[in-house]
Amino acid sequence: MSDRLRENYFVFVRLALMVVLCAYGAMGETEGTGVSVGILLLVSFYIGVMATKELFGERAKLLMTLAGVALNLLLVYIGGREFIMLAYCTLFEVLSLFPALDFRWYFVALLGVWIETPLGFTAQIVVVFVILTVYIQHNYIVADYRKRMREDVVTEQNLKKDIREREHASREEIRKSMLLAENQILEERASLSQTLHDKLGHNINGSIYQLEGVKVLMEKDPEKSRAMTQAVIDQLRTGMDEIRGILRKERPEKRELALLQLYKLCEDCNDKGVETEFGSEGDLTLIGDELWEVILDNAFEAVTNSMKYAHCSHIDIRLVVMNKMVRCSIRDDGVGCKEIKDGMGISGMRQRVRAAGGTLSFETEAGFTVTMLLPM
Repeated sequence: MSDRLRENYFVFVRLALMVVLCAYGAMGETEGTGVSVGILLLVSFYIGVMATKELFGERAKLLMTLAGVALNLLLVYIGGREFIMLAYCTLFEVLSLFPALDFRWYFVALLGVWIETPLGFTAQIVVVFVILTVYIQHNYIVADYRKRMREDVVTEQNLKKDIREREHASREEIRKSMLLAENQILEERASLSQTLHDKLGHNINGSIYQLEGVKVLMEKDPEKSRAMTQAVIDQLRTGMDEIRGILRKERPEKRELALLQLYKLCEDCNDKGVETEFGSEGDLTLIGDELWEVILDNAFEAVTNSMKYAHCSHIDIRLVVMNKMVRCSIRDDGVGCKEIKDGMGISGMRQRVRAAGGTLSFETEAGFTVTMLLPM
């Protein structure tokens, strides 16, 4: 059934009922002499008014419905009791103008079955009940269903809009986090450069000056030259210890670098047209540096495989820290695969996880999922 027919099916049902009832009245109006031209004109006007009134506004619809009532009364007056059955349709058309009206008002039409018609009492009750059921079903059951459908559509659209806004906000947050992390790294590099310049530069310059003096005094005063050489050695050792201390202090945590790399991985995939998200649960500070290496390497391998072979539109990277375990899953919505072949990439993933004492599993239905379970 086409959408247009589905939306306007009741128009055809009403017209069919009216045409049948008009035909019944017209056939019973004369016996053997044919239908008068006046009756045919009134029937045509009645059906035309009732058929086209839905195309106009509420006020015009009311006026045309009243015109239909007048035409129905005229048909009963001219054509006789055969057109009384048409009055039930006309009555329900009037009641349909008031959608807030309780459906029990429609049963008032049953009082009309006591009016004598050529159709007979029993047949008249059956016909009235059929017409009554059709109008109540459309005006209340179907109308309520359509109202709920419209509300559901609006709710769905609002949810989709909210999801899009959340995704946009999440991407903006990731982008800001990446920029903040990059700025922090640049600031740390600048600070490290300045510290090395201040500490190491003065140390080396002083050592060079002393070595220049040693070269001059080497033959004239060997003892003093040896003392100065030893002083230079001690000074350089002290400088090396200071450099090691600076590097240990300034070196960013493995966790920060790993998270930055995961966010950068997601950003790269998004730039290539594959929506990629990273999410985490639990305290990430509990994950050791060795596990971060495993998680990073396997995540990059899994995402690379998804980009190459899965033909996917979405990749989800999820990191969950539990009591004594950490679970990392990389899932795509691609074509999946029937059989997993251990190539270089998957073999490397297995080896890294096995070396960390964890387990690696795959799910191939509804896309492809790699799950790592690692002990902390």
